[in-house]
Amino acid sequence: QLQLVESGGGLVQPGGSLRLSCAASRFTLDYYAIGWFRQAPGKEREGVSCISSGDGSTFYADSVKGRFTISRDNAGNTVYLQMNSLKPEDTAVYYCAARTDLYASSWYISQEYDYWGQGTQVTVSS
Repeated sequence: QLQLVESGGGLVQPGGSLRLSCAASRFTLDYYAIGWFRQAPGKEREGVSCISSGDGSTFYADSVKGRFTISRDNAGNTVYLQMNSLKPEDTAVYYCAARTDLYASSWYISQEYDYWGQGTQVTVSS
């Protein structure tokens, strides 16, 4: 079974940057679409970004466009989320998730992902 592990979270000041990593052990992520989600206290989980398998198409929530970038490493074992110009409202637990079939119209729907990591906390505060 695919197991995902997130890392890279932490405390950062507004305007700062963090890079989150989503790694898989024993399996390549090349055959999966990988999504990043976040959940703030008292709020629903929301889709942040997604990268497809194959052609590597990327998708972003409007709230992070132009600030976050999703990418894969060449080895196929890690997906990154580069987060720049962070804002206090970006504070949340960030999760990565994997799915085998991806439809552009539903990349942000968490129920369509099959595998999830345990999450990593991102706190943006001065």
